[in-house]
Amino acid sequence: MLHNVVNVFYQRLSRSLPTLGSILVLTLLAGGLAYADAKPWRLHEALSAPAWLEIGGTYRARFETLDGAFRAGSSGSDQILVERLLFGVQANLDPFYVGFEVQDSRSQLDDAGTPLGTDDVNAAELLRAYLGAKGSDVFAAGDQLDVTAGRLTIDVGSRRLVARNRFRNTINGFTGAHALWKGSAGTRVQAFYTLPRDRRPNTRDRLDDNDIANDVESFKARFWGIDLMQENLFGGLTGEAYVFGLHEDDRSDVPTANRRLLTPGVRFFSTPAKGAWDFEVEAAGQVGESRSTTSPTDTIDLDHRAGFAHAHLAHTFDAAWSPRLVLQYDFASGDDDPNDGENNRFDTLFGARRFEFGPTGIYGALARSNITSPGARIEVEPGPKLNGFVGYRAVWLASDRDALPMADVRDPSGTVGSFVGHQIEARVRADILPGNLRLEVGGAYLVDGEFLKDAPNAAPDRDTTYFYTQATLSF
Repeated sequence: MLHNVVNVFYQRLSRSLPTLGSILVLTLLAGGLAYADAKPWRLHEALSAPAWLEIGGTYRARFETLDGAFRAGSSGSDQILVERLLFGVQANLDPFYVGFEVQDSRSQLDDAGTPLGTDDVNAAELLRAYLGAKGSDVFAAGDQLDVTAGRLTIDVGSRRLVARNRFRNTINGFTGAHALWKGSAGTRVQAFYTLPRDRRPNTRDRLDDNDIANDVESFKARFWGIDLMQENLFGGLTGEAYVFGLHEDDRSDVPTANRRLLTPGVRFFSTPAKGAWDFEVEAAGQVGESRSTTSPTDTIDLDHRAGFAHAHLAHTFDAAWSPRLVLQYDFASGDDDPNDGENNRFDTLFGARRFEFGPTGIYGALARSNITSPGARIEVEPGPKLNGFVGYRAVWLASDRDALPMADVRDPSGTVGSFVGHQIEARVRADILPGNLRLEVGGAYLVDGEFLKDAPNAAPDRDTTYFYTQATLSF
């Protein structure tokens, strides 16, 4: 039995490109050089690359375990080992630049019941391939303009609605054009028009084998946005206003919810500082049309009316370990009535959620959709190479007749109650070799409330324990 397990483990690892063994060798080499030189080791320096050529990347491995399944139709425990290699090259030929970035995201050790999707696996994919140009004094004295076209990744504002994913094992990719203008008075304008890329492969058997297939895009899915940010409005406050548009239609190989959404929003925030209070508020509405499912047989267009809001108030103490207390609240609407011809569930578009709602991966119980949740978090930084936090959330459904989206658990009658439960999470991060090797451990514990216990299709297990440990090598 043990021999069979070891053999399967070896066969799966041997299919990984690059192999874990080669990565470990690279890790040791980089670590040894970093220690010897007392500075981060960089591949472009080791290759004596010219100053105009940037070469480098990261490799990350994360092992995750989960006990007490919370998703509808699941039970028992799960585990997974995910790996992500990012490697990029950029040539800077002032005022132009050209480059590419390869993403190799793979999974190992998962079993038949492990939730596995394109969020976990995207092997040997050309994540970015782009041509850009930078200029200054373009529209006004002291301004800067950066325009890029090709295959792109995008971060906008708070990253709640558009993000280059960090914790997730795969990264949102787009094909199109992006422009960023910065004025000398702290004004920043960001605009983009893109085709979101559909990650491939997308079937369970091919994902489980880490098969390689090219991601695809189509003009049947278009995503655009304009974001305006202004620093120093008053008292050090920064303000932001934005609007995003998503227009999609079914394709023969990509069923969609035919979303035609317009998402305007505003955000105000201050910068954290020792011995001071800081805050952030953000709110967005969402209007248009959508369908309740992605099924090809679902042809009913619903009026889409939804919204979300975030607020937090925090204080950073001027004391050892720089403790920071954060009091926060999040709301994202759910569908009030499945039979009223409207869809009120907020769509988080291409945003990230780990920094607010806990780890994703094979956990990811909470999302910015059909949720109302107050919480608190304490962050500490014992030293420049070590930091961590502990957080708590109480979670209710915004609409008790809608589903908890990431669990697909639902009570159509709305009679069992809306309390989802309590989530406790923690994370510790240590820069073992600053600039080269970072270690991280974390986890979450979800205590089931009445909804996860009594909803008609609730999972039979009670309470969920999730733990992960990961190492990241930068080179």
